[in-house]
Amino acid sequence: MEYFLQNSEWRLVDESNLQTRSPLASFAMDDTLCHLVGHRLSTSTIRTWVHKESVVLGIQDHRLPFIEDGMKFLNQQGYTPIVRNSGGLAVVLDPGVLNISLVVSEKEQPLSINAAFEMMVELIKWLLPEIAERIEAYEIVGSYCPGSYDLSIAGKKFAGISQRRMQGGVAVQIYLCVEGSGSERAELIKQFYEKSLRNEETKFQYPRIEPSVMASLRELTGENITVVELNLRIQQMLQGWTLLPLQASENELYMHYLQRVLQRNQSMLAK
Repeated sequence: MEYFLQNSEWRLVDESNLQTRSPLASFAMDDTLCHLVGHRLSTSTIRTWVHKESVVLGIQDHRLPFIEDGMKFLNQQGYTPIVRNSGGLAVVLDPGVLNISLVVSEKEQPLSINAAFEMMVELIKWLLPEIAERIEAYEIVGSYCPGSYDLSIAGKKFAGISQRRMQGGVAVQIYLCVEGSGSERAELIKQFYEKSLRNEETKFQYPRIEPSVMASLRELTGENITVVELNLRIQQMLQGWTLLPLQASENELYMHYLQRVLQRNQSMLAK
C-alpha cells in the first residue's frame, strides 16, 4: 500500500446504505468527484456504494440487435437496466455486490491506464489479506464484462475493474461479488445476450458467457463474508482519514452531473 501510505490525506464517502437510488446517481457522483479531485477542490477519495437489483449496460450493449427483448427479460427477472456513460459491457449489481470507486487527480502527475488499475488491485489485496496471495489479475474468458484486470482465484472471477477520466480526475471503479452466487449472476447476463442477439451476426464480438467461471468471495473462501463486513474493513483500515459526504457547496455540481447522466440514459433508452 505504498501509494496510499504516501498520500495520507484521503476522503471517504460511504454510500453503501443508499441502495434504493438508481446506479445512475452513483455514476453522477463519480463524475462529480472526478471534477472536484481533478480541480483540487477535494482530496483523493474512496467511495463505497451498493445498489438493489440492476444491470448496468455499456454503450455496445445498447447496440444489440434485439436490445428491447433483452431489457424486457431483465425487467421480468426483477432487474432494472440502465446505460452507463462509459465503456465496458453488462454487469450485475445487487445487495451482495460491493462497489468501490478510487478517485485521484492526474493534473500534476499523469497516471497511466495500467497504473490506475494496479492501484485498485493493490487496494483489494490490502482489503483481503487472507487471500491476497491467491488473487490474480487477468482476463477471464467466459465472464461478463471481461477485461485484462479481472480479479480471480483459481480461474474464477469475483471482480471487474473499469475506469473513467474527466476534468483531470481518474475514477477507478470495481465491483466485488461478495455474497450470493457468481454463476447465477452470470447466467442472467448469458440469457440477456441470448435474447438480445438471437444468434444474429454483429460487427462487435459480444462475450459468450460461461457461468461456471464466475463466483462470489463467499463461495471462493468458504467464509461467511458480507458486504457490510468489507465496508467496515475499509473504514477500520483507513482510520484517521476523513469520512465526509458531499457538502452543500458541492451538491450543486452533483445535481449538474446527475441531470446530465439522467438525460443521456433517457436518450439512449429512447433509441
